Amino acid sequence: MEQTLLDAEAEAAVLRVYRQVFAVLAREAGAMIIDPDLLDVDQAILDAFAEAGSDGLTVEQATAACRSYEHDVVVRRFDVLRQYGAITKLVDRPNELRHRAAFAPYVMLMFLRRMSVQGGQAELHQLLTLEHHSVSDPKATADQGQASIQRLTKVFRLLGNELAILVATSTAAQLRENAQLAWGNETLIEQAEKVHRIVLERWPELHRVCTALRMSLAAYADAVQTAAGRLVERAGTTRALGLLPIETWLTFTRGSDTDVLASVLDGLLFDAAAPDFAPETLLEAVESGRRTGTARLAPPRSSGDDTEAPESSAAVDREGLRAEAERVLAGRDEVSVTEVVDAAGDWITARRVLAELTAAHLHDELEYELVWSDGMRIDPAAGTPWVTEGSFRRRAS
Repeated sequence: MEQTLLDAEAEAAVLRVYRQVFAVLAREAGAMIIDPDLLDVDQAILDAFAEAGSDGLTVEQATAACRSYEHDVVVRRFDVLRQYGAITKLVDRPNELRHRAAFAPYVMLMFLRRMSVQGGQAELHQLLTLEHHSVSDPKATADQGQASIQRLTKVFRLLGNELAILVATSTAAQLRENAQLAWGNETLIEQAEKVHRIVLERWPELHRVCTALRMSLAAYADAVQTAAGRLVERAGTTRALGLLPIETWLTFTRGSDTDVLASVLDGLLFDAAAPDFAPETLLEAVESGRRTGTARLAPPRSSGDDTEAPESSAAVDREGLRAEAERVLAGRDEVSVTEVVDAAGDWITARRVLAELTAAHLHDELEYELVWSDGMRIDPAAGTPWVTEGSFRRRAS
């Protein structure tokens, strides 16, 4: 009977902490939050208790401290936190007005916000570190080693299953929203394998549960590769480079020299930022900047020898670009970009001219090149205030 009562007391303690922790998710008793703004209200209430010190707060003082939110909303959330035991009376007596707050709900809020940003990766790394220390302890038993392996097996099975389902049923945009599930996977797998090796070496009889962990790690690795492949494929098709994980870009920028970084934008021409350009307009311009239309076919012509063959559209385009380039050069071998932009008078005209010069630079059959430098001319009085320095010139043969 004594053991049963002790067990019940332990379970009640777990339930009490559990209710405190998840009080931040309850819209009302027995319900869940559907509005993320309510999390901010909870945090404001708990922040007020943290500032109040050991004297605690009354409901009126809490609403006054959280006056940036609606009074009724703060009162309702205060009642929910009180029902779940996250806020309790300072002294347990009928007419007590002052309350104190438990730390568990605030920890849960911190956890939720970090999970939303990092997808639980930091927590998973910490879990793996703790499991490594646990099984490495000389006093650890086989039962503890088995428990560690089983916990990790379930974690990676859940991760692998979630990624596999997302790849099979979700759009690329939805997969991108959950891309944090695949971040740092190599390190995670390596840490789990270290725990696996320690357990298998110390307790060879646990080879069955270790096999289950290896299978879950392999399934997770396959799911990550499939998800990454789909993201890369989608990004390459739509030019939506934001679909790739941020770690990919950080690694690229940190490990590349100036020339490699500059080559990413080689051949692209961007409008200078202006206050009257909406973000949607700039985004559409960039998205359509590298689109190529269907090839234009020459019209059918007679096969008679006396009919002169019309000039192809490609030749017409080439000669048009050559004529524009020669007009800009005006008999010179080189002209500065600043001079070209100033001669145009305004950015709309200058943009068209620079587009033509960029096309001439990229044309394989033309002997012109557009070279940019690192400087920038800033002249508020000019038609185009910001001009990147560079030159348009004949390519050396």
